[in-house]
Amino acid sequence: MKKEVAVQDMQTNTKLSGWKTSFPVRLLLLFALMLIICMTLFSRLIPQTFDIKLGAVAEKNIYAPFQIENSVATEKAKEDAAKKLQPVYKIANLRNEAMIDAIYDRILQINADPDVKFEDKVSVYRTVIPAIISDTEKMAIRTIGENNFGNDTLIDEINSKVSDQKYRIPEEIYYKFPRLTKEDVAAMAPITREIVSKLMSDQISDAQTARAKVAELVNSSDLSKNTLRELVQEIARVVITPNKFLDQKATDDARGEVRENVKPVYINQGDIIVNEGDVITDEIYKRLKAAELLKEKANYWPHVGLVLLGLLFVAMIYLFVRQSTLPIRTNNSQLLMFVLIFAINMIGMKVVALGQNPEYPFIGYLAPAAIGSMLITILLNPQLAFIASVLFSIMSSIIFNMHGTQLFDYRYGLVTLVTCFASVFVIQKASQRSSILKAGILISFIGMITIVSLMLLDNVTRQDMLYSLSFSAASGILTAVFVIGLLPFFETAFGILSPLKLVELSNPNHPLLRKLLTETPGTYHHSIMVGNLAESAAESIGADGLLCRVGSYYHDIGKTKRPSYFIENQTNIENPHDRIDPALSKSIITAHARDGVEMLKEYNIPKPIRDIAEQHHGTTLLTFFYHKARKLAEEEGREVREEDFRYEGPKAQCKEAAVVGIADCVEAAVRSLRNPTIEQIDTMVRKIIKSRLDDGQFNDCDLTLKELDTIAKTLNESLLGIFHSRIEYPSELPAKAK
Repeated sequence: MKKEVAVQDMQTNTKLSGWKTSFPVRLLLLFALMLIICMTLFSRLIPQTFDIKLGAVAEKNIYAPFQIENSVATEKAKEDAAKKLQPVYKIANLRNEAMIDAIYDRILQINADPDVKFEDKVSVYRTVIPAIISDTEKMAIRTIGENNFGNDTLIDEINSKVSDQKYRIPEEIYYKFPRLTKEDVAAMAPITREIVSKLMSDQISDAQTARAKVAELVNSSDLSKNTLRELVQEIARVVITPNKFLDQKATDDARGEVRENVKPVYINQGDIIVNEGDVITDEIYKRLKAAELLKEKANYWPHVGLVLLGLLFVAMIYLFVRQSTLPIRTNNSQLLMFVLIFAINMIGMKVVALGQNPEYPFIGYLAPAAIGSMLITILLNPQLAFIASVLFSIMSSIIFNMHGTQLFDYRYGLVTLVTCFASVFVIQKASQRSSILKAGILISFIGMITIVSLMLLDNVTRQDMLYSLSFSAASGILTAVFVIGLLPFFETAFGILSPLKLVELSNPNHPLLRKLLTETPGTYHHSIMVGNLAESAAESIGADGLLCRVGSYYHDIGKTKRPSYFIENQTNIENPHDRIDPALSKSIITAHARDGVEMLKEYNIPKPIRDIAEQHHGTTLLTFFYHKARKLAEEEGREVREEDFRYEGPKAQCKEAAVVGIADCVEAAVRSLRNPTIEQIDTMVRKIIKSRLDDGQFNDCDLTLKELDTIAKTLNESLLGIFHSRIEYPSELPAKAK
């Protein structure tokens, strides 16, 4: 009946644990990992969209998902800068002094001809003087055009301004030119040149203003005749022209250069684009459109990119696991633990990212990004932790990126990568929980060194550097605190015995080991010896040697219930089994496995160790008491069943339990030998292993014949070291007679 119940329990357990190797469950967990990655990066890579119409009222504040250019503000800044720039003017010499010389030369020439009548001379002056002015101006403008090739707007401006401000000599003045003598011209010419030269030395935009000053200058000259003064005034006025002209092309070019040099006005990531209650104007609508926040203008390609990125990350993990020989390759329980660790690490990053803003951009260094790497190293595998660290660093560079112009911020990615790698190197050899705190301090220091190197290259302010270093220092401490807090949860929830936990349980000051030492010193010594043998044997076949050692320490803890009934504790006392029925002896002996499991449960010892205590004897036969019972039964004329003298089991379900069982039996058997030899030890070890193999004790674990042979060789070597002083060597041969 008991066997049937046991079989039913095993079938139930098999069904319940079937998910651990189910391929659909594995795909589901990988899909969950991809969802975690996509959800973590969604807010950074995919902007939120709103169903907003032009002229509607904003129902809530809308923030910029990334840094975008404020085109309206930028254009206004450009216009303001262009308006502040003064127009560019060209100072152009129209050969005014040459006009003066040409006019006086013509006066001398015309007046010197006696054959020309007075009326004809007046008529000539009406034509000649304007012609001299016009021709000289055209020649000067043509020269300016050649020197400013392509600047047609300047030439048009000069022609227009000169034409508009042309001076016309009064009609009556032409009747006075024929009366001028050679002496009059000689007196007038230098004064005219001096006045015109003085006035034209200034920048003249309006010729009328300069012409208004001519009369005063003429009146202060040495000319005494009123007629000469009047003619000098008119000649000076007619040759005075504007010399300051607006160069529109140069002005436009200068303003264009100023516009280009104006830095764009940006709306930073996290800044409010629209305040709650604001009316959506055309300007705001364009701004929302530029930020890709409008639902009708939403771009769904980033969603596709995010999914592909998530698939790539999951593919990296899957391919690494598939090519490895780690238990996670087929154990969905470990994959689930990996997914949970990944999720916790991402939550930690996202919580810190909530406090990131333009005022404190470097708060991202506070994120305890190495939590995942440390937990994966302790609970799963250091190589897997390295792969995860690369993913953590890439995601960190995205999560803490505040620059809308780029996808990654390499600073956070590099610091995360360095600290995660450092945590894996430091923690994988840790043997105590205090080592986690030391590791946290060390990764704080390494993170600070990385930040200093980056900031010295980037020339940041001293204040920013102090903030960053403070955040990095706190990050390492937070990482250690969270790892210490989360580790027991994973150990309990997944039945994981981390190296740290195993080392703690191996401490001789543990209450159960103290109880074992004080109440059953013989069993304690036996357990220590079994631990040494089991550890070396387990490591020789790639099993968990530390688990075997610690499991060996506790495997016989049930013997503390009735210590005197076990031979290793019977010092100078009579063996109580000599006075009781073999069936009762069998019950007492086999009960130590069950009693041990109950005691281990009472002290919350992890299940793998309880399993070793329960399974190390399997369903082996208590041969001594069975034969004793058979002898008594034959005398009494009754039968004894072999099944009644076997341990209740179950058989070893894992390599570690099988190895501890072999080491337990071997240590007790070899210890019973007097002065064992190498051959005796080897024969005994192989006999015990073969006996258990033939009895089917290894049917439920995956030990191979090759591994059993390796275990036998390793146990022989270990026992040789333990019992070397007892081994008898052949005496030296007698010396040959000479």
